[in-house]
Amino acid sequence: MYKPRITLPFLPVGPYRKDSAIRGLLDLPPSPNMAPTHSLLPTAGRPLPSAKMEARAAPSLERPRYVLVLLLLLHSTDSFYVPGVAPINFHHNDPVEIKAVKLTSSRTQLPYEYYSLPFCQPTKITYKAENLGEVLRGDRIVNTPFQVSMNMEKKCEVLCNLPNKPVTLTVEQSKLIAERIREDYYVHLIADNLPVATRLEFYSNREEEEKKKEKDVQFEHGYRLGFMDGNKFYLHNHLSFILYYHREDVEESQEPTYRVVRFEVIPQSIKLEDLKADEKSMCTLPEATGSAPQEIDPSKENQLLFTYSVHWEESDIKWASRWDTYLTMSDVQIHWFSIINSVVVVFFLSGILSMIIIRTLRKDIANYNKEDDIEDTMEESGWKLVHGDVFRPPQYPMILSSLLGSGIQLFCMILIVIFVAMLGMLSPSSRGALMTTACFLFMFMGVFGGFFAGRLYRTLKGHRWKKGAFCTATLYPGVVFGICFVLNCFIWGKHSSGAVPFPTMVALLCMWFGISLPLVYLGYYFGFRKQPYDNPVRTNQIPRQIPEQRWYMNKFVGILMAGILPFGAMFIELFFIFSAIWENQFYYLFGFLFLVFIILVVSCSQISIVMVYFQLCAEDYRWWWRTFLVSGGSAFYVLIYAIFYFVNKLDIVEFIPSLLYFGYTALMVLSFWLLTGTIGFYAAYMFVRKIYAAVKID
Repeated sequence: MYKPRITLPFLPVGPYRKDSAIRGLLDLPPSPNMAPTHSLLPTAGRPLPSAKMEARAAPSLERPRYVLVLLLLLHSTDSFYVPGVAPINFHHNDPVEIKAVKLTSSRTQLPYEYYSLPFCQPTKITYKAENLGEVLRGDRIVNTPFQVSMNMEKKCEVLCNLPNKPVTLTVEQSKLIAERIREDYYVHLIADNLPVATRLEFYSNREEEEKKKEKDVQFEHGYRLGFMDGNKFYLHNHLSFILYYHREDVEESQEPTYRVVRFEVIPQSIKLEDLKADEKSMCTLPEATGSAPQEIDPSKENQLLFTYSVHWEESDIKWASRWDTYLTMSDVQIHWFSIINSVVVVFFLSGILSMIIIRTLRKDIANYNKEDDIEDTMEESGWKLVHGDVFRPPQYPMILSSLLGSGIQLFCMILIVIFVAMLGMLSPSSRGALMTTACFLFMFMGVFGGFFAGRLYRTLKGHRWKKGAFCTATLYPGVVFGICFVLNCFIWGKHSSGAVPFPTMVALLCMWFGISLPLVYLGYYFGFRKQPYDNPVRTNQIPRQIPEQRWYMNKFVGILMAGILPFGAMFIELFFIFSAIWENQFYYLFGFLFLVFIILVVSCSQISIVMVYFQLCAEDYRWWWRTFLVSGGSAFYVLIYAIFYFVNKLDIVEFIPSLLYFGYTALMVLSFWLLTGTIGFYAAYMFVRKIYAAVKID
């Protein structure tokens, strides 16, 4: 039984070219007109329905000047190498180990171990010691019986069993393979930490005369386990590995060294009778026109041979640039214009809102501070009239400060992760690095969350700081852990590798109560001892009566209104994030993501200030909770978009995958609500303190 060993990695890094951080790289699904490079597998390319591509089809336009300005700004963010990931030099005939990672499907969202299917096994199965992120992702990296040597060709070789004794699949094994093929599972292998990819060639939208000249090449992550033709199932039992190497410059007296720079595969389905094998486990592949695929009949036993071939090619790609092939995009222009459009629209609207607020406030403050017109001032209705109640502590101050403390934790964690990833230190070559770094950063950021929560709790006249610290350390993490535990029970029931093993769960609990909880208490203690926030006006003993509010001042209407602008800032990026999470694609758009995060912070702050200003002008001083709720209104639109994405983009039909999707989506929406609500709350709090400090209060 597999027992994962969690290793705490050094700062995870990954090599890639200098311009990777500014280009925003992503491995997207292929276009509808993709065609595989081999003719034996007509379904090797995974075509998308035309509806999925309509939104991404755009005419070629010249980029405006501000695009070039942003390109130059982002280009100044250079990637660099940090010790921890070093290239491996191979000599001629040195073994290149092929390892298996997992089986994945975008239809089920349930990863499985490689040997959950009856593949050929080596004499001794050895699992790689994995970091926390790999375990949470469902990676189970294990050795395979493939024998590959540097720069040594293999035309065809039987993988396991003797040629005169093919592999016999039982009825249960045949049913399992047929089910995995029906569920569209992909197999993921790695060689020298490079994932295997299936080459797909297709014509882009060019003129007819240009189509004959050039094809576009894109790569699909992993290879398809098999394919269906009608009601019949066919298994890819022959793998043609194509490995590219780069010859390193050495002195003449030294033996030449090589580095692996690309790992491709052409999966084929070849019937047992068509594979001519000799006693030395060597085989001969049939001609493409006369071969038949290997059918898997789930109602009976099946006999087949697992075979493979190896072909080496020299490449000019250097080791530092080898991941660029996997991360290329076919629609960079569409992504650029979408991001730039969000930047321009959000900053334009934010500028207009800022001018309106500033001009209105200047007029209000000038009128309020007229000493010779005190009577008119008293007759004015506006935000000054609630100065004696605006800083009155709200209901449930402990819960509010606890949620805001968790929001500060999330904000610090996300900011650092995105910034470090933008610098190139969390590349896909460091498997699980992003998730591992995020988990540990959230734990260590507890000291900042506790500090801000403790200081705010004291400002709100709270006294039970120990209970407040415990609430801050357990409220949000407890909800996350509870939902994940329930979902994990369902994944356990499916025997999926995505289920977090019990030792890992114990380790996470130890991290929570051994690292995060003490740090939150430490920060809360110092925050509670620190001088509370200085409010510019005193609070009256008797609360002021709140007049009847108009319909548009309802908090639910405010949530809908305030959430549009921040959601519009991140709408396009949300599509790429969802594609990376739910469709097993690479995500490396951290340069764009950092820019979108800054826009999100600005838009949340602006809209929160506007909403709290309107509320105070309506003489409603209960702004503490409302500002927090309204500022997180964009989380509602994220939830609506997640439902739309589930219905229109994914092919999930079973109960447990649907439960996993909406369970994890609920955690994303909750985290996003805390993040945006915290940003808006502190922006509104600073705004309220600023405006009441600027007027003369008798």
